Amino acid sequence: MKGYLSFLILWILHQKGMKGSEIRTEFEKRKGKKPSPGTIYPALKELRERGWIRVDEHKTYFLTEEGEERLKVGCKSFCQTFYDVEDMFDFCK
Repeated sequence: MKGYLSFLILWILHQKGMKGSEIRTEFEKRKGKKPSPGTIYPALKELRERGWIRVDEHKTYFLTEEGEERLKVGCKSFCQTFYDVEDMFDFCK
């Protein structure tokens, strides 16, 4: 999970703001297992320190403009690396 953890958090938050527990639940939907708070919260802290996300008084996390730019860079890199993702899906069936 660690390799794309930050990227996936940014991707999840670009859709809407979420609390840490909601982010963990979204991971569970995607990965089949809910990550521990010790996995998610340090990553959220690092993303906040980089200025890529912000958190409000209700502990809801949101993507910042800088975070959106970083997500775009990450998406381009991901698509270049996995340009054949449809073939991968077919292989996994």
